Amino acid sequence: MEQEQGIREVPVWRPIEFSECWRDASTAKLDKLLPSWRGRREQLEKQGDEYEKFIGRLKRQHAIETGVIERLYDLNEGITETFIKEGFVDSYIQHGDTDVPPSVLMQFLRSHFDAMDFVFDVVKNSRSMSKGFILELHQLVTSHQDTTEAIDPSGHRIEIALLKGQFKKHDNNPRRMDGTTFIYCPPIHVESEVQRLVTLYNESESRAMVHPVVLAAWFHHAFVQIHPFQDGNGRMARLLGSLILIRHNLFPLNVERGEKTRYIDSLEKADRDEFQPLIDLFCDIQVRNIEFALNWKTEQVPSSYAQVVQSLVQKLNDNKSREQEQREALLAARRKQVFDVINEQLKGMVRDLQHNVKGLADVHLNHGYPGEERDHYYAGQIIEYARQHHYYFNRALPKGWFTLQIHVSKDQIYRLVISGHHYGYDDSTLAIGAVLEFGEDNAGKLSLQQQRRGGDGRIWAIIPIDLEPYKWSAELNVSEVEHDIQAFVSDVVTVTLAHISSELP
Repeated sequence: MEQEQGIREVPVWRPIEFSECWRDASTAKLDKLLPSWRGRREQLEKQGDEYEKFIGRLKRQHAIETGVIERLYDLNEGITETFIKEGFVDSYIQHGDTDVPPSVLMQFLRSHFDAMDFVFDVVKNSRSMSKGFILELHQLVTSHQDTTEAIDPSGHRIEIALLKGQFKKHDNNPRRMDGTTFIYCPPIHVESEVQRLVTLYNESESRAMVHPVVLAAWFHHAFVQIHPFQDGNGRMARLLGSLILIRHNLFPLNVERGEKTRYIDSLEKADRDEFQPLIDLFCDIQVRNIEFALNWKTEQVPSSYAQVVQSLVQKLNDNKSREQEQREALLAARRKQVFDVINEQLKGMVRDLQHNVKGLADVHLNHGYPGEERDHYYAGQIIEYARQHHYYFNRALPKGWFTLQIHVSKDQIYRLVISGHHYGYDDSTLAIGAVLEFGEDNAGKLSLQQQRRGGDGRIWAIIPIDLEPYKWSAELNVSEVEHDIQAFVSDVVTVTLAHISSELP
C-alpha cells in the first residue's frame, strides 16, 4: 500500500507454516553430485586431519562473508583469501585491506567464527533445535557488537544499544533509500512464531519428510520473515540454515559477497511464493563446496623414507584389492555408456548438419573411447580447459574424446573437441568439457601464446566457448543423467555453429 511522503509498505511476515509448494522445488543440480561428496568425505576423514582442515576453511569463509554481506565491514579479496587459507592473524592486515579498525574487524571475525564453531558442536552433540538455543546463538554471534542502527520517530537514523540474546521489543522494519519499508513480525508475536517455526522444523526432521536443502531454505526464509531480533537476523538465518545442512553432512551456507543481489532477490521472490530461485541458490552453494572438496589436494608431509614406502605399498595394495577391481569394472562400464550416449547424440546432429551443408562444407566426426589406442589425444586442450574452469583434470584415470571437424575451406578448419574424463582427485566424479579450435595453414594475427602446431602441420588456436563442464557423480546410473548429457552436447554444438556463422563474411 502507498503511504504518505512516498513511503511504500511491503508486508513480509505471515503466520509461519510449511507450504506444500516447497516440496515441488527441484534439487536436481545438487543431487547428481551428492554421492561424490559422500565418497570424498570418507576419504578426507581417513587422511589424518585433512577433513578438519577443509571444514576450517569453510568456517573462516563463512565468518568473513557473513559480515561483508551485512556491511559490518569490508575486506578486500587479497586479505580474504589469506584469512581463509591461513587463519585470522592480526599481522596479516595491511593499510587499505579493511574499512574498520583492525581490532574491530578481528572481534567481528572471531565472534562469527565462534558462532559457526558452536553450530558444528551442536550438530556433533545431537542437540535439538530450540528457542533457547536460538537465543544463545544470537548472544554469541553479537558478542562484540554493542550497538545497532534504528530510526527515531522523526525518521532520523540513530545508534542504540543492542539487545543480545533477546527478542526485539520494538518494530524493526527496514526502510530502503527509495522509501520502501518491509513489515516484519510485530514484537508481540515473535516468541510464539519462533516457537512454531522450531516445532515445525523438528517435526519435519523427525519424519525425514523434506529434502535437507529445501528444509534449510524454508527455515531461513521463515526466520527472516519473522525478523525476531533487533539486529543480526541475516547472520542468524544463515547460521541456522547452516545447522540444518550440516546435520545432513552438507556444508555451511556460505553466501559470498558477489551473490548478495541474487540472495536478496531470491528471498523477496520467496515472499511472493516463488521458491525455486532460493532453492537454486542454496543448491549452487552446496555444489560449489562439493567441487571444492573434489579438487582439494591433500598435503601429507612424510617424516621419513620408510613412511613414504609404507604409504605407497598401502595404496598399491588397495588398487589390487578385489573391491577395487569390481569398482574399476563398474566405472569402465559407466564410462562406455556415457560415450555411447554422446556418440549417438553427435551422430544424429552430424547427419542433420551434413545434409544441410552438403556441397558447402565438409563435416567429420571422430572419437577415441577410454581404453582405445588414441584415448590420450587432446589431453593438452582439456588440461587448459580445466585450468580455465578451476578444477583438476585427473589424467591418471581413463578418458576419451570426440572431435567434430567442419572444413569451411581448404585452408580453414574448425574443430570441436568434446572430452569425457574424471573430475577432481578421486574417481567419484565424471565430467564432460568442450574446446573449440580454429586451424589454418597461416598463423595470421595469432599471438605466440595462441599458436599451437598440430600433427597435421596446421596452426591451431583455441577459441573460448563459455560453457561450464557438465559434472555428475559416477555413483549414479547413466540413465539418471542421460538427458542432461544429451542437452550439454546439443548446447556445445549449437554454440560452435553459432560462432562459426558469426565469423563467416
